[in-house]
Amino acid sequence: MELREEKLQIYDALVAKCSRFKRKGKTMPYTSANGYMFSLFNKANEIGIRFSNETQKKYISEFNTTIYKSYNAVMKGYVLIPEEMLKDLDVVAKYLNESYDYVMSLPPK
Repeated sequence: MELREEKLQIYDALVAKCSRFKRKGKTMPYTSANGYMFSLFNKANEIGIRFSNETQKKYISEFNTTIYKSYNAVMKGYVLIPEEMLKDLDVVAKYLNESYDYVMSLPPK
């Protein structure tokens, strides 16, 4: 199986663990709610999850990772989910649900 397909299956499995939202997008898979995207699967086969700026800084340090980029653009508020973390999708699903709660707390777009 092609690498992108494998990684996409991981992203789909992650989103499937969260019952309050669904994956969207054919060529660029993402999740969105309240008018905001809050997770993204980029062409480099990486998963990014959005948080408040304060939480982003905390998680970049905790996860030993960096800001997330998609198509060479820095995605404001997004954290690159390290490969190592994807071995436990239950843990990552908690962060994805936290991200959903964050965008739902923002004024609707």
